[in-house]
Amino acid sequence: MSDELDELVRELETAAIRLRAGRLEPGAAADLVDRCAQLAGQIGGALDRAGREAERDEPGAGQEQLL
Repeated sequence: MSDELDELVRELETAAIRLRAGRLEPGAAADLVDRCAQLAGQIGGALDRAGREAERDEPGAGQEQLL
């Protein structure tokens, strides 16, 4: 994974820990849930880009190559 993706995952994990602790005020918890949704979207986008790049770099799986 890239450094950017690693950082996003760490932030999401930290936010999840804070939410599970149950010590946040309702407004702060709602803001953190919104941030989690943003992070999840960014992570999903990064994974999609990485997948497209991998497909572009390698021949299609299961396709025969001409000799």
